[in-house]
Amino acid sequence: MFSIFLKVLDFAIPILIMIFVGLFGTGILIELGFMQKLSGLVRPLFKYTNLPDTCASSFLVAMGSTVAANSMVVNFKESGCINEKETMLCAVLNSTPAYIREIITYQIPIVLPALGPVVGGFYVMVFIITAIVKISSVIILSKIFLEKNNCVYDDKIADKKVTLTEAIKKSLKRNKKLFKKIAIIYLSMTTLVFYLKENGAFEIFSVLPLAEIFGIPPESIVPLTSYVASPILGISLLGPMISNNGISYIQAMIVLMLGSMFMLPVFSVRTLLPRYVSIFGPKTGVKIVAFSTGISVIVRFFFLIILLTIAN
Repeated sequence: MFSIFLKVLDFAIPILIMIFVGLFGTGILIELGFMQKLSGLVRPLFKYTNLPDTCASSFLVAMGSTVAANSMVVNFKESGCINEKETMLCAVLNSTPAYIREIITYQIPIVLPALGPVVGGFYVMVFIITAIVKISSVIILSKIFLEKNNCVYDDKIADKKVTLTEAIKKSLKRNKKLFKKIAIIYLSMTTLVFYLKENGAFEIFSVLPLAEIFGIPPESIVPLTSYVASPILGISLLGPMISNNGISYIQAMIVLMLGSMFMLPVFSVRTLLPRYVSIFGPKTGVKIVAFSTGISVIVRFFFLIILLTIAN
């Protein structure tokens, strides 16, 4: 158990540092009135939703850090500026700028060279469409379930003359209790996940029986199973099979969609769930992760059906 706790600390401390910087850093920017001024830059997107301009501020921050953006959303909720539904939709929307960062840092330099332009291009396309579907879902749901909220978080801050020292003190005072709560929940959730992983709880996601059902070559079982554990490893193993004609383009795409469908829930439970629960609390955090992951899985299932239809 002690070894698990050491692994938890090694994994969790860098994340908690990011949360700390995001929470207090954005708090300082809010106290200085900086975020209120920047929210206008992304208002063109938000004019199609019923989300308030405060969410536009956090979305802008999400371009650099999702953790920092969600820390802002927590502050908005704690102040009463946004309700539960608005919090969820803001958080889901904040997850979409990460797709841009991943395309630049992962898809283009790793996936495309490893899988080639056809299969790699398809994988990147699915990735982009997932982001578009998430944004579209938020827009539609906000129109259906929300009334237009014109709340601007602590609107008078922008008109005040606040020094940097005062902003730091106010941010610490406002967010100190919240960070303690986040740290305790995150460490608890991460410990639970590591304990379950150590005891083989995630082995129920084995995809070996499904490989035969979908008519995938036996040799593709290794990259498929590897992808669930590590997408980079799965892609690295699948690439040579494509180049050597050991597997067709369509079969390779099926492997990627199957691998993604089983990897995403594992990744969400192992990584996203502790993070979102610690920031938003158990009820809201679970809903956000389930909604966001559900959209990603549905998009991949849709393409899987298309690929199976073409293959047959």
